[in-house]
Amino acid sequence: AIETADIALMADDIGKVPWLIGHSRRTMSIIHQNIGIALATKALFVGLTAFGMATMWGAIAADVGVSLLVVANALRLLRPKKDWLDPSEGRKAKEKAA
Repeated sequence: AIETADIALMADDIGKVPWLIGHSRRTMSIIHQNIGIALATKALFVGLTAFGMATMWGAIAADVGVSLLVVANALRLLRPKKDWLDPSEGRKAKEKAA
């Protein structure tokens, strides 16, 4: 059953589904950012190289640099956002506010 599921919760806490939805939206946003950054840089250097304003080595260096940039951008997913509390922490925060 786990092989055919769209998502699999590794705990018996259904309260983690909202966190999972938020995390998946954040992941898709960063994926779109990374694709946009990579394509824009490649298009820029194709144009610069075509007009003789950049060398092949410059384009290669830019490609490697952009690869490192998008990896660093994707690493932001490992850092939890403060407003996306763990469901158990969210309950504690609501209890303190009440």
